[in-house]
Amino acid sequence: MRAGTISNRVRLLRFQHGEMTQAELGKRIGVTRQTIAAIEAGKYSPSLEAAFRIAAVFQVPLEDVFQWTPPGGGE
Repeated sequence: MRAGTISNRVRLLRFQHGEMTQAELGKRIGVTRQTIAAIEAGKYSPSLEAAFRIAAVFQVPLEDVFQWTPPGGGE
């Protein structure tokens, strides 16, 4: 079974919130700057808790930060 893909708007949200740095966001949710960079690049999917924490920092619903596309593009 193929996995779907997860995309995110973390970088965009950081810039919309006063050009917050990766390090600042990482500190606010309890992960490293490198972890935030990997999440933004799509190289790492955060834990469910970390995903909710990111959404809470930006005060938006989880779906506004992360999007999941099923295998085959949801067709």
